[in-house]
Amino acid sequence: MFDPKWYQATYGLRFSTQREAFDDYLRKSRFAPVNPSPRFDSETYLRMYLDVFHAQQSPLQHYLLHGRSEGRKHVPATVRWFPREIVSPAKTLTRAAGELKVALCLHVFYVDFLDRFAKAIERFPVTVDIYLTLADASFETRARQVFGEHPRVTKLETRIVPNRGRNFGPVLVEYGQALQEYDLFCHLHSKKSLYSGKEQTQWAEYLIEYLLRDTSVITRLLNAFAADDSLGVYYPTTFWMMPSWVNHQTMNKGFMREWQEKLGIDHIPEFLSYPAGGMFWSRPEAMKGVLDQTWTYEDFPEEPLPNDNSMLHALERVLGPLAEHHGFRQLFFYPPTGQFTTDNGYITASYHGRLEHHIASIQAHACISFDVFDTLVRREYTVPDYAKLKLGKMLAEQGHVPSAQAFVRLRNDAESTLRRRANFQGDVRIEAVYDELADQLDVTRSVAQQWMELEYELDLEMIQPKDEMVELFNHLAAQGHILWVISDSYYNREQVGLMLRKAGIAAAYRLMVSSEEQARKDNGSMWVKVKQDLANEGISRHLHIGDNVVADAQMPGDLGLTTFHILHPMDKWAALGFPPVLHGEDALDEMQILKWGRLINEVGRNPFIGE
Repeated sequence: MFDPKWYQATYGLRFSTQREAFDDYLRKSRFAPVNPSPRFDSETYLRMYLDVFHAQQSPLQHYLLHGRSEGRKHVPATVRWFPREIVSPAKTLTRAAGELKVALCLHVFYVDFLDRFAKAIERFPVTVDIYLTLADASFETRARQVFGEHPRVTKLETRIVPNRGRNFGPVLVEYGQALQEYDLFCHLHSKKSLYSGKEQTQWAEYLIEYLLRDTSVITRLLNAFAADDSLGVYYPTTFWMMPSWVNHQTMNKGFMREWQEKLGIDHIPEFLSYPAGGMFWSRPEAMKGVLDQTWTYEDFPEEPLPNDNSMLHALERVLGPLAEHHGFRQLFFYPPTGQFTTDNGYITASYHGRLEHHIASIQAHACISFDVFDTLVRREYTVPDYAKLKLGKMLAEQGHVPSAQAFVRLRNDAESTLRRRANFQGDVRIEAVYDELADQLDVTRSVAQQWMELEYELDLEMIQPKDEMVELFNHLAAQGHILWVISDSYYNREQVGLMLRKAGIAAAYRLMVSSEEQARKDNGSMWVKVKQDLANEGISRHLHIGDNVVADAQMPGDLGLTTFHILHPMDKWAALGFPPVLHGEDALDEMQILKWGRLINEVGRNPFIGE
């Protein structure tokens, strides 16, 4: 089951004995998707048997000692993604790489990480200067013990810092200027990150391994940067047990826009490559606009911070786009194949395949709920506001508004006004939105309600089925599954139901619409209700399917609900490498909508890539 020659050749490693190679696999396979041979897939085994993953056991070791006798299954090694644009640096340290001036900037919140970091650089291929930020003054003695006489350390500086700014605040405040004197720097931290309420120790080990400890990886990394000035940032691909939608702006769009404006970045896609976990290598020039600014701790939010949705979560996500904005390329290491690449396709790799590959796992749940828009139904021209724009065009011709675009803004502002007035509790109904518009445009409410009906009719006219998803829905109904449909919408239950009937939904289902339930998915209140209803009805095996990262995946996931995220048409368009369109003002430009909207709609009909 373990092939030492294959293991060393695949992962670019050299060991004196077979036992050393096997020990390396046993250690790494607890936290990294490395395989012992073509006969055994470590990642699949750990995904199938989460008890083994949470126990931090090597999958092959568990299988040989326990799993085989327990009847657990294993599969041959499977490559889930084939990187393009492979970078193949020299395997032995080049002279140019050996002359690089390198700094490690380590933020230590937990004292035990001092020893972890020191051990990780025992076989580091070059000597380094170390800049430490310590969350507690009592850590300094241990820091000087482990690094003061370390054979790979030429210089050590320490700072005692407040618990503010997470890992980014201390490095920027204390060492931002100093790091600009180096060819390369690596930033790591000891924060034991939480994801959905669980400590991810394997995630930290994964990052430390491929940023510091693995001598083969670090040697090739240094060679790559020494040989290619276009490389600006490096980090391993996102931790493999995280859902792919983590490679997304998630709740951070508002903060992302602020960083985007501050740094002068034109466009940042919804799905993006960034150092998830906030640990990475970089040239100082690639971080211009962040590293070279003067910062104080007051520039950063105070603790406690949420698990997501802060300027620091947004800063983490903006680092990759920032490097690209300055003309650099990002470099990634993909552990399953042991390859470096500049291809960021890993961020949507799990969306490749066909729907039928997932039917068995979907059918394992007694109750399946679906989102509506861009999950079961699609709009002919993709853009949700196009019906409003068409209505606005009519009203502009009648002299009620100066332009179609002005009407859309008025219409959306009226909706926002109602939400603020309700202190963002519950949800608004489209009838109330048009009552608000009647007051603003000085027309009778009956006239405004006619406009409301026309908006709905225009939207309904453009509704089309997402054929494969509708077929799945009706198939699940025929199999006897309990089906719910859950939508954040200002439309009422009858209006949404009519759209679903038009799309071909023929089965019985429970329909939960935010305007009727007075609870929303995107703020979690709907999911609290759903979770309670599931408990009341004794349903233990529930799965939700939807396209919105926050509303359909992150929010329910944080409440412990199981989700299956599918790509929004715009996300699939971007994942296929097509240019960014229908953003900003173009989203309300009818010529652009007519040019691109139908094409994006057709591309996104099936939410999987390579169907």
